Amino acid sequence: MAGVEAFTVEGRYESPHGVDVRGRYDPQFATVLTADALQFVADLQREFRGHIHYAMDCRAKAKSRYAAGATPGFDPATKHVRDSEWLCAPPPPAVADRRVEITGPVERKMIINALNSGAKVFMADFEDALSPTWENLMRGQVNLRDAVNGNITYEDKARNSVYKLNHHQNLAKLFVRPRGWHLPEAHILIDGQPAAGCLVDFGLYFFHNWAMFRKNQGGGFGPFFYLPKMEHSREAGIWKRVFEKAEREVGIERGSIRATALIETLPAVFQMDEILYELRDHSAGLNCGRWDYIFSYIKTFQAHPDRLLPDRVQVGMNQHFMRSYSDLLIRTCHRRGVHAMGGMAAQIPIRDDAEANEAALELVRKDKLREVKAGHDGTWAAHPGLIPAITEVFTASMGTKANQIGSAKREDADRLTEQDLLQIPRGTRSIDGLRLNTRVGIQYLAAWLAGTGSVPLYNLMEDAATAEISRVQIWQWLKYGAELDGDGLGVRVSRRLFGRVVEEEMARIEREIGGKERFNRGMYREACKIFIKQCTAEALDDFLTLDAYNHIVV
Repeated sequence: MAGVEAFTVEGRYESPHGVDVRGRYDPQFATVLTADALQFVADLQREFRGHIHYAMDCRAKAKSRYAAGATPGFDPATKHVRDSEWLCAPPPPAVADRRVEITGPVERKMIINALNSGAKVFMADFEDALSPTWENLMRGQVNLRDAVNGNITYEDKARNSVYKLNHHQNLAKLFVRPRGWHLPEAHILIDGQPAAGCLVDFGLYFFHNWAMFRKNQGGGFGPFFYLPKMEHSREAGIWKRVFEKAEREVGIERGSIRATALIETLPAVFQMDEILYELRDHSAGLNCGRWDYIFSYIKTFQAHPDRLLPDRVQVGMNQHFMRSYSDLLIRTCHRRGVHAMGGMAAQIPIRDDAEANEAALELVRKDKLREVKAGHDGTWAAHPGLIPAITEVFTASMGTKANQIGSAKREDADRLTEQDLLQIPRGTRSIDGLRLNTRVGIQYLAAWLAGTGSVPLYNLMEDAATAEISRVQIWQWLKYGAELDGDGLGVRVSRRLFGRVVEEEMARIEREIGGKERFNRGMYREACKIFIKQCTAEALDDFLTLDAYNHIVV
């Protein structure tokens, strides 16, 4: 990378030829946005943008097929991949034990608390738990560099506290989740076009941290990543080639970079073997991204009025299609020699109500007991307060074993069919479900527009997936005039009913957050406009965050 031709003006970033950084100049950000690092990102963008455009075109064609009545299924063309015997590379020793992982945005205090939390892994998030403002993204890169170097600190003046890493205990291993293939980075133009957000996130982080990460965290492997929102193995194939190019550029062994793919779209559940096969030298298993999976189920079947979901609180792992997805993921991963990670526990401690807090913890324990008994090797938590309880559940079942890859084969899941994975969820729809979707969707979007992507709402830590479920479910109920059959009144969802619910829930939000002054200071009215527009649009937008992104680009 030495000798990159670049120009620099005081108060502007050094930019290689063809790269235009439009975000605010900050001397700290300039230590990340160096000419060599930007050249590395530009090289990735130029080599892979055609592949990304093709993959997005394929997504659009699949969407048209589902809109015309087709359903996703196993691809006959790749049956040989599913049926033949092969293994992924064995897990790096540094991350053989992943029984509890904590997730959160790439914020400075969050990173320190997560690495100190007692979890085995911290997934630092540039995706659904982060509002992708320029400030958040670039501060996140600075924060991760300091974390990998081991010298990250944070001074909380309001609490008169200083946070730093506790090097006397085992720190969580760091995985980083870049954005999905579909999201642009409008603050960095390469050859006049916005860069792919994921290549900016991956490229800057890898370029600055690969060497120190392998020394301090990876035991000679790494860096480690989580890959979101994939719908097909061709998208995993792009990541494989990105990883191989990055490894060649810096001269490390092929297979050093490892990544866990999130199975959080309905089409991807039929591609799990194929995704692992593409990533087999770089794989760190699969994860059940269950909230996004529900969002994807609704989105995939948006044109199928016979597949309207019940209230989202009723769509849990007790539903047959969700349990089938989890069981098949475990079977697939363990057959291929990699980790099968469970889903998110989104509960946060209820400090002012011990009884309610214990009830919430008991729900978490039951969910995690189901996961470990099913064969999952580890699971996710949104808050450090959950980690001791979850660790206890997994350790009681697994003992001193690092994972269940060799012991929980789950051959019984071989008999699962397309019908099992597509079974329509059972349950009822209610006005309370419509209200909750409206209230949570608007509040989450208001926080996101104001720069926060991980939002505590009603004792749960919510990210973009919850707002997405809320939005697409209302859209589908409106489109088909769904009956709120759980209320026994025969009321159907209409624009008029939705308008009334929005008005009443906005008043409730104002009361709950403490009155008009705080309400006026927030972005609630702007969020409400975007949310109504999205829910009542003739055609369903693929992602809420894609539309809302234009409101935070500066």
